[in-house]
Amino acid sequence: MTIRIATFNTENLFRRPKVFRIPGDKQRREVLGDYAELVSLLERETYDDDTKTRIAALLKKHRVHDSRTDRPFFVNETRGQGTLFKTKGGGEHVTFEIVAKGRRGWTGWVELVRDDLDWEVVHNTGRVVAEVDADILLTVEVEDRTTLRRFNEQVLGADLKKTPYPYDLVIDGNDPRGIDVGILSRHAVTSMRSHVFDPDPDRPGAYLFSRDCPEYEIQIGSTPLWLLGNHLKSQSGDDPELRIAQARRVASIYQTALERSPYVVVAGDLNDEPSSEAIRALTDTGLRDVMSHPSYRGAPGTHGTGNDESQKLDYVMLPPPLWEQVQHVEVERRGVWAPSAVKSFDTVTSKWNRASDHAAVYVDLDL
Repeated sequence: MTIRIATFNTENLFRRPKVFRIPGDKQRREVLGDYAELVSLLERETYDDDTKTRIAALLKKHRVHDSRTDRPFFVNETRGQGTLFKTKGGGEHVTFEIVAKGRRGWTGWVELVRDDLDWEVVHNTGRVVAEVDADILLTVEVEDRTTLRRFNEQVLGADLKKTPYPYDLVIDGNDPRGIDVGILSRHAVTSMRSHVFDPDPDRPGAYLFSRDCPEYEIQIGSTPLWLLGNHLKSQSGDDPELRIAQARRVASIYQTALERSPYVVVAGDLNDEPSSEAIRALTDTGLRDVMSHPSYRGAPGTHGTGNDESQKLDYVMLPPPLWEQVQHVEVERRGVWAPSAVKSFDTVTSKWNRASDHAAVYVDLDL
């Protein structure tokens, strides 16, 4: 029996925070940094004068109070349960007064404003998934299970006339931006669990943009296969030490999973090149990247043009027992917009309607 296992960073499905549409990397990182700082400040037990001043400055900078503006995030308060702030004046002259004395003085949270993706984008994402036609597909950057189910039924099923996957699962992760890791499977998923990353206790708040590592147990014949899905720390606003710590934790989870089954696959967007310390933390366990198999003869990268090994970010890694079962390895690049190097689908005409800036990686195994 041939089983196709794939991974694809979909760049989110249906809805995603508007901040990710900001074209400038510096400005995008500034907004996300302000958001993370505001979340951290609001979690303090007591708001002293300096804390209140900084909270007010961030609220004003991003016009958090005004739904009529193109604000990147807002404060969602529960009515009748205390108030975080009051405003006076309007326009550029608006002032904020922080009235809550601390976290217990109000009930609510800060939330990123979300926007619908264009249908063209969602359709092109579906084309990649349909063309890969994996039996087991790890989906990276999925908002939630409802989103994945809609994609499965409405895009793959209704739009592209494919039979929807019988299993579409997402474990809600620790990242408040809603970029979780899910799975579409034709084989029964009999159990799942999630490991939360918080690898650096010396940096309080670092967990806010860490990623979880979900494990999915998939029944294939008499031997269960465990799929460990990952989306390690991005190189945007890089923190390689955090990514290395995450990779080491995944290596530990992998070795524990081997006690349950010899078939343990590590896959996802690992956000680093093969020679990096983060990737070596995984390959040192005996895991091998399918794109290093002799059956693969394509370009070395999976991101952007894919022409260079430094653009290799996406992986399907196999343990020794599965390496011997590899039949074929391929990378589906036609959802990417890189006209100098990639022939895209005819419906992908610019970077604005591309399926993703990542290609999908897949491997066929004889099980």
